Amino acid sequence: MDTLKKDVAISPKEAIEKVLQDYANIPYAYGQLKSEVIVSRDEKHYLLMTSGWSLEDARVHYCLVHLEWVEDKVWIQYDGIEEGVANALVAAGIPSDRIVLGFHSQELRKYTGFAAD
Repeated sequence: MDTLKKDVAISPKEAIEKVLQDYANIPYAYGQLKSEVIVSRDEKHYLLMTSGWSLEDARVHYCLVHLEWVEDKVWIQYDGIEEGVANALVAAGIPSDRIVLGFHSQELRKYTGFAAD
C-alpha cells in the first residue's frame, strides 16, 4: 500500500477523497445546492461537483475541483476553492513535492513550492 507517512496508514488516494468529501459536506448558505465527490473507476480523476438551483431559480452545475492522479502525483487541474485545495492536501499528509499545480504553466510552477511536474 502506498502510504503518506510511515505512522499513518492512509493512502494518498484515500486522503484525496477525504479532503474532497470534507469540502462536499460544507452546506451552501444560499439556493438549493449540493456538492458531491465523483471518482473515476480507475481512480485517476477526482471531481468535486456542485449542482442544484440558485435563489434566482437558475440551474447550477459546475466542477469546483478537478484532481488527477498521474505517475504517483496529484495534479490539480482546476481549483475553485478560495484557500486552495493544495493546502488541504498537504494538511492531509500528501507531501508538497507530490502535488502539481497543473492550472499554472510549467514555467510558473517552479516558483510555487509544489512539484513542477
